[in-house]
Amino acid sequence: MKGKVGLVIGLAAGYVLGARAGRERYEQIKSQALKVWNLDPVQEQVGKAKDFAKSSAMALPSTLWDSAVKVTKAATSKGTTPGQRLDAAIKVGKDSADDVGRAADTSASAVKDAVDDVIDDATGAGRGGA
Repeated sequence: MKGKVGLVIGLAAGYVLGARAGRERYEQIKSQALKVWNLDPVQEQVGKAKDFAKSSAMALPSTLWDSAVKVTKAATSKGTTPGQRLDAAIKVGKDSADDVGRAADTSASAVKDAVDDVIDDATGAGRGGA
């Protein structure tokens, strides 16, 4: 999917930049692109992607906070030696780093999927809705 989008964008950019039709054709292409962008189905998907990105972005700070709390608790646990607390904090820190990495990957993947859906809907809307 990413390759198709890149190809279409590359071809469009090449045509616009290399067209002998000049400014008039450029303005036609630009106005058509704006018409597609402003279609209700496209804007609806853009809104969904923005909302999803916001919610995904909010999940990451909570994971970071939870991880920091876990490391702090491990480092300040009572009844153990300083070396044991340090070992526990390091172990929890490594586990927490893995959790944060997974949360970041999940958020990035979800945002990418949402953007791909917007692009699919936009190109479908540009063809008259497929």
